[in-house]
Amino acid sequence: MRNMKQIFTLVYGLILSFAAHHAFAQSAKTVQGMLRDTESRVVAGASVQLITANDTLGTSSSQAGIFTFANVKAQTFTIKVSSLGFEPFEKQFTLSTEGDKMVIPSFELKGIENMLEEVVVDGVLTVQVKGDTLEYTTKDLKLRDNALVEDALKRLQGVEVDKDGAVTAQGEQVVRVRINGKDFFGGDVKTATQNLPADIINKIQVIDDYGDMANLTGNKTGDAQKILNIEIDPEKNRGFTTTLRAGYGTDDRYQATGSAIIMRDKMQFSVLGNLNNINAPLFDFNTQGGGARRRMGGGGGPGGGGMFGGSNGITNTGSLGLNYRQDFSDKVTVYGSYSFGHDDNIALASSLNRFIYPDSTLDRNTESNTNTIGNSHRFEANLEWKPSEKDFIKITPQLSYRSTKTNSFSFSENLLNEALYNTENNSLNGIAKAPNVGVSALYNRRLNDKGRNLFINMNISSSGTRDDQDRIIETLVRDPNNADMSMDSLYRRTLAELDNTSWNGGATVSYLEPVSKYGKIELAYDYNVNSYDNSRQQDAFQADGSGLNDPRYVFNRMYDYSFSTHQFGANYNFNNDKIKYSVGVAVQPTLLDGDASIDGEEIHINRSGFNVVPIARFEYKFDRQKNLQLNYSGRANEPSITQIQPFTDNSNPTNIITGNPNLDAEFQHNVRLRFNSGDFQKGKTFFMILNGTLTSNKIVSNNLRQTDPALGIIQETSYLNEDGAYSMRGFYHYGRSFKNKVYSLNFMGSVNFNNNPSYTEGNLNKAQNWVLMQGMMFRYLPSENLEINPGVRYTWDHTYNTLNDRSISMQSWAPTLIGSVNITPTLVFGADLSKTFFQGNAYNDNPFIVNTYIEKRMLKGNRGALRLQAFDLLNEQTNISRTVTDIQISDSRVNRLGRYFMLQFTFKLQKFASGLNPFQEDRGPGGMRRPRM
Repeated sequence: MRNMKQIFTLVYGLILSFAAHHAFAQSAKTVQGMLRDTESRVVAGASVQLITANDTLGTSSSQAGIFTFANVKAQTFTIKVSSLGFEPFEKQFTLSTEGDKMVIPSFELKGIENMLEEVVVDGVLTVQVKGDTLEYTTKDLKLRDNALVEDALKRLQGVEVDKDGAVTAQGEQVVRVRINGKDFFGGDVKTATQNLPADIINKIQVIDDYGDMANLTGNKTGDAQKILNIEIDPEKNRGFTTTLRAGYGTDDRYQATGSAIIMRDKMQFSVLGNLNNINAPLFDFNTQGGGARRRMGGGGGPGGGGMFGGSNGITNTGSLGLNYRQDFSDKVTVYGSYSFGHDDNIALASSLNRFIYPDSTLDRNTESNTNTIGNSHRFEANLEWKPSEKDFIKITPQLSYRSTKTNSFSFSENLLNEALYNTENNSLNGIAKAPNVGVSALYNRRLNDKGRNLFINMNISSSGTRDDQDRIIETLVRDPNNADMSMDSLYRRTLAELDNTSWNGGATVSYLEPVSKYGKIELAYDYNVNSYDNSRQQDAFQADGSGLNDPRYVFNRMYDYSFSTHQFGANYNFNNDKIKYSVGVAVQPTLLDGDASIDGEEIHINRSGFNVVPIARFEYKFDRQKNLQLNYSGRANEPSITQIQPFTDNSNPTNIITGNPNLDAEFQHNVRLRFNSGDFQKGKTFFMILNGTLTSNKIVSNNLRQTDPALGIIQETSYLNEDGAYSMRGFYHYGRSFKNKVYSLNFMGSVNFNNNPSYTEGNLNKAQNWVLMQGMMFRYLPSENLEINPGVRYTWDHTYNTLNDRSISMQSWAPTLIGSVNITPTLVFGADLSKTFFQGNAYNDNPFIVNTYIEKRMLKGNRGALRLQAFDLLNEQTNISRTVTDIQISDSRVNRLGRYFMLQFTFKLQKFASGLNPFQEDRGPGGMRRPRM
């Protein structure tokens, strides 16, 4: 009986224990906490994981730094936190038995030294300064539905987007765009900013990029390029977004565009298409590929195949592009793109040119009509491979091809001392082909954990141009001493074949050796060679079809030359919390070698040089939001084929160019000072850049004027080396926001000075040019339903020429007003007004451009939008520019797309499943998913 009682007691106890345990296990709780840094400022956007024995939950900290997990049942769990710029945090907790919510005391995250400077705006961590990177969090931007990345950029302090879509940051043009750290469509800026929806992005980074070597080793050399990196919101990692747009308007204007971006775990695929006749190209085929090698010095590499479309003239364009990225594993990533563009452009241009000589003036007035039809292809691929934790390999093949057909006609008249001297009709039919192919590769090896490192990269590329030209020139010449006499006529037709091929190859080797806690020594070698093969064959005919035997117009010329540099350098790098600097020296022997065949006559050229290149870079961090950078760089530039060719180019008989085979390579010294300061907590930003350039052996022109009884007035240009060329530039930007960014005021200004030597008829002239700009923009943004942006910009351009003791000035005022308002929650009205007042140019146009639209959003989730837009309501759109040189003042005007109205429908469809972004460059370890509810 007693045994039965003991058994009953044991069973009863087990049942009670089981019931209590079961009741506890079923009592799920909410776990909540807050993240702060060591200065008690909240940290938003951090990755937070709650890890149990059986499951892992994931979320992100809110703008207030708070994270929440619902339905937590495990008795013990671990909280793991990772965030850019902070050391990882991990701690174990026991679930509280009291209440329905467990509040964890605030975590204090410790920043990683030399990486992160946090900037707080209105109590929320929205801007981070990480060395050469400014990172903006975009979640708190007040953007309308269907906004693009371009719209988000316009909200960022220190960033400007002009009417053509070009992006400048801190006064410098942005040259590349990346998505999650990788090139998107070859880095094409407008392709990304004008097509990606803003609601899928999490952060925008403005980066001073020094190339792959700096990114891998931390060793910075040369000048930085300004680039953008757009980080996709981790919750938009898996899914797709699609936008379709179609419109038709007056004058048969049309537009049809489509885009689709698909993301599936470790894969990203994008397709873009565009068809329109409203001057809206999809791709910029001038964008340089993101190859692995950035040179330490030496001459410029071969050019690209040229950009189609543009804003000048009227362009019919069609484009298609594909971009693909795949992470096959943690060690292998492949990404690349293919772009195609077709363009048909008609440009009507006029120019007024005045040439000022010591004893006379020459006016040349020209009207032209040009039709250019082209096809462009561009392909780029990237393979990144990490064989081990210490090794990194990147291979980048690139290919592009451009073909064009050109038909142009121009009429010009020349006046000598304001008396008509001659007139000229010039027609040209041309077919050009420009293939480009290349491959670059790099290898980086970390030899130990203390900073010893070996870096090797190399490249080889080839570009070419084949141009067949059929040109007819008819010239009428008048005797300026007898205006009543009939004009003599001259007819000449030339058929020319031009073949230009260039090869570029090079390699860089860098070895870093740590010598102290903060110091390293670098030994570096850089080799670069540019090789050019050029030929020009031309025949000439008279009006009756008979051939001409004039050697000025009938010739067969070949010229091959190369420019090579070897650079050996050593420098010491120091890096601690406050100070970073590099100091050293490099020697650079150069060789310019070439052979020419001119109608059977052989000419050999061999020119050597030697440069001593200082290496100097200094950076001082005053505090978390203020720093100063000083950098010196030097670079040798070889003469171009036009400048060095050992013969006279008579393809344009009234504008003759004679090369100089005795030219030396020029060497450019550049010093750059940059100062950043701000109090982002109060909405203040300040950037300042000072830049100075001095060029020794500058290649300058010598302009001569001649008269020919048959041709009239002839301009002849030759080249020589000259010292004394220098320039200085300063830029600043100051921004201030008030009342939680409802009001923003931005000031920006620049001062540029250039001292350019040149020769006129053998006499030295120094053209001293000042350009001053001051701008102001005010932004009123109380909500996403109303935005008003008035602004004004003043520019003063002044040039003084020492040879003729003459000054020329031009100035312009450009007030603007951009705004939009939600009349109802689904009805939007917007306008963009700009007026330009010119003073000092030959044209009296002061265009007033008015663009406006009204848009109705419809369908579920505002997926559809019907827009009626008016472009250039007053029909005053034109492109006016002025160029001033030592002897020439040139005012030009080119037609642009004028007034039209268009009705446009846009449909957007997107669907995303939340999850960790596998493409995130700086991400915490492990996976993440949203907590179960």
